[in-house]
Amino acid sequence: MAGSRFLNTVSGAALSFAVAVSGGVVAAVAVPADAYAAVVRNITVNGTGQAGSDAIKSKLTIKPGQSFTDADINQSIRNLYSSGYFSDVKISVSGSTLVVNVTENQLINQVVFNGNRKVSDKKLEGVVQLHSLGPYNQAQAQVDIQNIKDAYASIGRSDVEVTIQTATVQDNRINVAFVIDEGGRTKTRKINFEGNNTFGDARLASVILTKRSTPLSFLTRKDIYNPDKLRQDEKLLRDFYNNHGFPDYRLLSTDVDYDETDNSYSITFNISEGDRYKFGDIGVETTVEGVDISNLKGDIKTRTGKIYDADDIQKTSESIAASVSSQGYPFAQVNPRGDRSFTNDTYSVNYEIDQGMKAYIERIDIVGNTRTRDYVIRREFDLAEGDAYNREMIARTKRRLEALGYFSSVEIKTLPGSAPDRVVLEVDVVDEPTGSFSIGAGYDAEGDSLVLELSVEERNFLGRGQYIRASAGLGDDDSQIYNFSFTEPFFLGYRLAAGFDIYRASSSTQEYYNYAETAGAIRLTAPLTDNLYSTVRYSYQQFEYDGRGDWQNLNNVSQVYQDLINGSPWVVSSLQQSFNFSTVDNRQMPREGVLATLNNTFAGLGGDSHYYKLDGKARWYQMISDQADIIGSLTARGGFVTPFDDNLNVFDQFTIGGQQIRGFKQNGIGPRTVGTNDALGSQYYATLSAETNFPLPGIPEDINLRGAAYVDAGSAWGNAVEVTGTQIEGTDFSIRASAGVGLIWNSPFGDLRFDYAVPFAKEDFDETQRFRFGIANTF
Repeated sequence: MAGSRFLNTVSGAALSFAVAVSGGVVAAVAVPADAYAAVVRNITVNGTGQAGSDAIKSKLTIKPGQSFTDADINQSIRNLYSSGYFSDVKISVSGSTLVVNVTENQLINQVVFNGNRKVSDKKLEGVVQLHSLGPYNQAQAQVDIQNIKDAYASIGRSDVEVTIQTATVQDNRINVAFVIDEGGRTKTRKINFEGNNTFGDARLASVILTKRSTPLSFLTRKDIYNPDKLRQDEKLLRDFYNNHGFPDYRLLSTDVDYDETDNSYSITFNISEGDRYKFGDIGVETTVEGVDISNLKGDIKTRTGKIYDADDIQKTSESIAASVSSQGYPFAQVNPRGDRSFTNDTYSVNYEIDQGMKAYIERIDIVGNTRTRDYVIRREFDLAEGDAYNREMIARTKRRLEALGYFSSVEIKTLPGSAPDRVVLEVDVVDEPTGSFSIGAGYDAEGDSLVLELSVEERNFLGRGQYIRASAGLGDDDSQIYNFSFTEPFFLGYRLAAGFDIYRASSSTQEYYNYAETAGAIRLTAPLTDNLYSTVRYSYQQFEYDGRGDWQNLNNVSQVYQDLINGSPWVVSSLQQSFNFSTVDNRQMPREGVLATLNNTFAGLGGDSHYYKLDGKARWYQMISDQADIIGSLTARGGFVTPFDDNLNVFDQFTIGGQQIRGFKQNGIGPRTVGTNDALGSQYYATLSAETNFPLPGIPEDINLRGAAYVDAGSAWGNAVEVTGTQIEGTDFSIRASAGVGLIWNSPFGDLRFDYAVPFAKEDFDETQRFRFGIANTF
C-alpha cells in the first residue's frame, strides 16, 4: 500500500511521528524535503475531552483522501500545540488511518489574585494571559508571574514575591490563584554625579527623571528605580551637556548598587564633561545644482560666538531641509559637518546639502500606543504615504511627538519597503500617564481672600490629544471660583488649537457689596514659528455688584461705586489678539530663555465697555551660577487703555498691586477716591522686577524647595473713569518699590509660593500687604 511504502522508506521522517513537550518547548523531528506523499482515508482522535474531535480535526492540515507529507504532520502538531489546550500531541499513521493522540491541559475555572493591595485586580488581569475558560499550562504561568513582578517594579516594589496555586474543582477544571507578597517599597536613596565640574549636582539632578526618595515620594513616585528610566536619564544627561557647550561629553559608566537592608538603590553617574565650546565659523554648501544657498540665511540658528548647542544644529538642519524642499528638491538632505579648534575651543559647522536617496514613503506604521489614537501621532508628520523621504523632516516629527508630553519614549525607524525606492516608517511609542489631580491654594485678587482649589487635568483626553481642565475653589467669606477649559489642538485637521473657557467667581469680602463675575471665551491659536504663536479670542464677561444691607446710607460709598451697584449687571464683549513667544528650557522651572506675550484688546461688540487696550509682559531667564544652580530673571510689564468714547468703567482699567509689585494689596496702588478710598484702577502702568532663586542650603534638591530674593518697582497712573462729587488722588506717575524674599515649592499638591515683601517707596494712600501666598507663577 502507498501508506506502508511511505512509512517504511528510509527517507521518511519516522514510522510514528511524535513531538515531545517539556516546559512549553516543542521538539520536532526534522522533515526531509524529498519525503514521499501519502493518503489516509480516516482520522481517529484519542484523548479528547473538552475540545472535541471536530475541533481537533479543524487544526489539522491533513484531510482524508488528500495526499500529505511529513511537513503536514509537523505543521498539524504545531497548530494543536499553539492552541494552548494540549500538553501532549502525537500523530501516527496506522494503515489508512491517521491516529491523533492528545492529552488535554486542564481548563481554568477562575483566576484570582491574593495579597495585592498596591496594584488592583483589574490592572493585574490586564498583564496576565491565563484567564477563565482558557487552558492552563505551566510555561504561561511562569510568564504571567514575571509580568506581575514587572507591574510591581513599575511602582517601586522590585522585591515582590509571586507564587501560583491551583486547585482542581471538577471535570478537569482548576482554580488558579496568584499569591502575592508585595514586599516593601523600593527607594532611590542616593543619586551621585562624579566628574562634573561645570554643573553642580543639584543642576544635574533637575535634568534627570529619577529623583531621590523624600517623605513625599509616595505621592509623586519619582524615586522609583527602573532600568528603562535610567537609560532615559542617561540620554537626558547627554542631551543636556550637548546643548550646553559640551560636544565631547561622555558617560563613562552608571553604577547601580542595591542595599537589601533598607530595600534601596544608589545610583552614580560617572561622566567626563570635556571642554566647553562656542560656535566658530558657520557655512552652507551644496552639491545639488539649482539650490540657492543665499536664501537660507534665515534658517541658521547657530551663530558665531554662541555657546555650542546640538539642538540648534538639529533645528538648523531641519529648517534648511524644509526650505530646500520648498525650492523643488524634496530628496535633498542636510549633513552638518563639525570642525573643532582645540586652541580656542570653537566648533565650526558647515551644513552640506546633498542629494539624498530618492525614496518614497510606502507606509507609516504606528506601534506601541495603547492609549493614544493613531491619528494623533500621524498628524504630527509633515509627510504622508507617497511623499518623498526626508530625514530632517522625520527628525522634526520626532521632536514634536516628544514635546507633546504623551509618551515616555519615541522612536522612528526607517525600514525597507517593497521596492528599492520605497521605505516604511515605524513609529514606536510608549504611552505615559497624562492626567493629574491636584489640591492647591491660591489668592483671589478681587475678593482679597485665600482660596483652596481642587483641579482635574487631562492633557490627552481619551487618547485624542485634547486638553481638559476643571477646577473649583472655595475661600473665606463664601468666595467661590470655578473654571473649565477645553482645547482641541488640531481643529478641522489643521495645526490650529481651538478651545473655550468658562469662568465663575463670587465673593462677599467687600464691606458693602457682593461681587460676582461670569465669563466665557472661545479662542483659536495658530503657530507662526516654532516659538511664536498668535491667538484670537472672543470673550463675554458679566460683572455683578450687589449692594448689601443699608449700603445707600453709608458715608464711605463713593458715587462711582454707587453707580456700579445701581447699574449692575455690567457686560463686556471684547475681541483680543495675542502674540505669545517662548524659548524657555522648562515651563515649570525655567532656567534659560524668554517668555513674552503681547495683547491687543478691542471692547465694544455690544455691552457696556468701549475701549482699546494694549498690554504685555516679558521675562528673561539666565543662569547666574551653573555650579550652584542659581537662576536670575528680569520681568517687565506694561499697558495702557483708552476709551472709544469719553469714559471707562472701573473694571475696564488696570488693577495693579501684589501680583506685579509685591508688598502691596492687589489694586493697592493707583488712583483712588479721596475719603472713601475706593480703588479706580489705572489707565497706564509699568513695572520692572529683578529676581534670583536658588536651592536652600541643607535641603535635598528633590524636595523641590527653593528660595528667592527680589526687588519690584513700578507705577500705575492715569484715570478715565467719570467721577462726580469726589476728589481723586494717585493719578500722577509715582514710583512704588519693594524688596522681599520668597519660598517656592514645587509640591505634589501644585506649585506653591510664599512671599514676604517690604515696600520702601509708596504713597500714603496705598494699601500694603507684606505676606502673600498663592500659586507659583513663572510669568
